[in-house]
Amino acid sequence: MFKFLFLSISILAIFLLVGCGEKSTNKLTTASKKENLDSLLKLDPNNVELLIKRGNKYLESYKFYDALSDGAKAYRLDSNNLEARFLYANALNNRAERTQVDIENAKQHFLYLIKRQPGNKKIYVSLASSYTQQGDYEKSFQYINEALRIDKKYRDAYILKGTNYLTLGNRKLAKSSYETAIQQDTKFFEGYLYLGYLYSEDNDPLAVEYFRTAATLRPKSTDALYGIAYSLQQQLKFDEALKAYRDLLQVDQKFYLALFNQGYIKQFEQNQVDSAIYYYRNAIDLQPKFVKGLHNLGLCYASLGRKSEALKAFSSALKYNPNFEISRIEANKLR
Repeated sequence: MFKFLFLSISILAIFLLVGCGEKSTNKLTTASKKENLDSLLKLDPNNVELLIKRGNKYLESYKFYDALSDGAKAYRLDSNNLEARFLYANALNNRAERTQVDIENAKQHFLYLIKRQPGNKKIYVSLASSYTQQGDYEKSFQYINEALRIDKKYRDAYILKGTNYLTLGNRKLAKSSYETAIQQDTKFFEGYLYLGYLYSEDNDPLAVEYFRTAATLRPKSTDALYGIAYSLQQQLKFDEALKAYRDLLQVDQKFYLALFNQGYIKQFEQNQVDSAIYYYRNAIDLQPKFVKGLHNLGLCYASLGRKSEALKAFSSALKYNPNFEISRIEANKLR
C-alpha cells in the first residue's frame, strides 16, 4: 500500500527565514493599498517614498522579485535613503534566485545600515538571516541576540532563532523558539502553521491544536484545514478526519490530496473498497498523473478481482513514473 499523504514543507521556509514584517497583515487591505500605490506611481514613477512603500508591501507578500525591482530603483534614485537601501538589501537577500554574491552584497548593506541605525532591531535580524544563509550560525545567533537586547519581545528574532535550531537539528529548541514567537504575536498565522507541521512530523497530538488556531485566524486557509484533517488521521480519529477533509473540500473542491486521503481511510482503515475507489478516481480526475492515487486504485481493483482494471491502473502509474517499482511488483503478481 501507499501511505496517506501530507503536504511537503521547506525547513527554511521564507516566512521563517526573513523578518520583514512586525505583524500579520490583512490580505485584502494590503492588496488595496498596493493598488493605490500602483496608481500613484503611474503618475509619479520616480517617487522614492512611494517605491519604498510598495516594495515593502511586496516583501510582506513574499514577492521578492517585485520588491527587488522597486528597491533597486529607489536605491538607484537616492542612494542616501536608508529605507531604500534596506528594502533593496532585504529583497536581494531573499529572492529565490539569490546567489552567494547577492547574499554577501546584502550583508554589506546591512552592516552599513547598522552603523547608522544601531538601535534598529529589524536590521540585526536581516543581517542575521544573511549569516544563516551562509551557514555561519554563530554570527547569526550573535546578531539575533543583539536584536533581542534592543527588544526582548521581538517576534522575528525568535522566528530566525527557531529556523537556526531546526537546521542544526535541535527540534526541541526550534519548537521553543517558534512558540516564543507566537507568544509575542498571537495572530502570527504562519507561526501556528509551522508549529503544526513540526508537531505533525513528530506524530504529536498538539499538531491539530496549532492547525486549528491557524484556521481560526484564516478560516479559508487550505494549509491549515488540511493540517487539521491530516493530524486527526495521524491520531487514528478517522471519522473526524473524514469530516475535516469534507470541510476542506467545501473551501477548495480541487484539493486532490483531501480526496486521496479519504480514499486511504476507506481502503485501509474502514475496509470500504468501493468508497475508496470513488475517492481515488475523483482525485485522479483532478490530477491525472497522480501516481500514488493510481497505485492505490490498482490495489482496490485487485482486491475485488477486477484484474484488467487493476493492471490498467498500475500501468498508468508506471507510464507516468517508470521507477515506481511497487506498481510493477503488484502488476507482476496479476500476470
